[in-house]
Amino acid sequence: MTPQTSQNTAPSALTAAGRVADIDLLRGLVMVVMALDHVRDYFHDQAFTSDPLNPDTTTPVIYFTRWITHICAPVFVFLAGVSVHLQMTRGKSIGEVSRLLLTRGFWLIFLEVTVLSFGWSFGVPWVIFLQVIWAIGWAMIALAGLVWLPRNAALAIGLIIVCGHNLLDPLTQTQFGGFGQLWMFLHEGGPIMVGGAPVGLAAYPILPWIGVIATGYGVGALFAMPPAKRDRILIPLALVMLALFFVLRFFNAYGNPSPMDGAAVGPFGGVELWNQRETLGAQIMVFMDVQKYPPSLQFLLVTLGVSFLMLPLLARLPAMARKVLAVFGAVPFFYYVLHIYLVHALAIAANAAVGRDASGMFNYLMNVFLAPEKLQSLGFSIGWVYVAWIAVVALLYPLCRWFAGVKQRRKDWWLSYL
Repeated sequence: MTPQTSQNTAPSALTAAGRVADIDLLRGLVMVVMALDHVRDYFHDQAFTSDPLNPDTTTPVIYFTRWITHICAPVFVFLAGVSVHLQMTRGKSIGEVSRLLLTRGFWLIFLEVTVLSFGWSFGVPWVIFLQVIWAIGWAMIALAGLVWLPRNAALAIGLIIVCGHNLLDPLTQTQFGGFGQLWMFLHEGGPIMVGGAPVGLAAYPILPWIGVIATGYGVGALFAMPPAKRDRILIPLALVMLALFFVLRFFNAYGNPSPMDGAAVGPFGGVELWNQRETLGAQIMVFMDVQKYPPSLQFLLVTLGVSFLMLPLLARLPAMARKVLAVFGAVPFFYYVLHIYLVHALAIAANAAVGRDASGMFNYLMNVFLAPEKLQSLGFSIGWVYVAWIAVVALLYPLCRWFAGVKQRRKDWWLSYL
């Protein structure tokens, strides 16, 4: 959007409250799906011992349970950019939006390092775990500057980053000497070192996510169009994105780190060549397992492409399902913070209830990386993971409905930070 965009460019997709109902539905859906992944992290008996995307150790159900949750972070970040455009259509000035992005970005970073990292660990001192909220925080700070540019310029910058950052894959932090940690935060990811000792993990390198949020902002006007008009553009775009993904992936071409380029299969996976597997099932699993940390071009093509195809279908859901998703989509950060603590606490309670020593769930991240033997006797089958997921979502709904009502009734400045 250009700085001069006025309210007459925000057509009937906007509700009386200035929101786009379908966007709340999509955001709510990815919040619900995201909870499935985190429930699996804490409840599944194989989560502590094996990679759910590894064809040698997984099953189709476990693989799907992990893979489908890949859509969450890209959609979450992309829609954050779209929401900035919508704020401007509601009459906020560039200066107001820029200040909000800047302050909210730093606020999210602070919460990621403190409240959220503690929630993942339940231990003192806790492991600093930098994930999607960290990435969104820095992406918002970057977007606070980009909103001063013409919309097309911001979109171009976003697309250049999304499409071009894999050119930086050969660069490693060892090549940057004393600035190696900075490169790790920007593009490589890995352990956070202080005084030569690890104190945390940066799982979400910042640079690619800046590209995602800038792209979302740049195409925000598309999501404010009437649904029928939007879908006539969005569905072909999604199909082109998915076709490009399949072509690039089939030929092991650009857009995902490859062993042919010297990339190693690291702890996060997504680098293996699919055609070196012998069975069809394993080939399909490796084919679809593209790098999330950092998000490769191929990863973003397939996850956002699938998500764009899902958007038109959400309006056809039963009314009750739409109501639930809209509530979650209206208060995503509130949901996010609550679900981390709830999932972790329920995992401790569930393991203790069946007579297991759940002490390994305290200092959880430390144990995952340094003492996995403390977690090996914990967890449940994948069926119980889905039961726990449904319970978590059901418990979160009344709390989120209450807070969504608070945000609708009140306009206190601090509510925009939650």
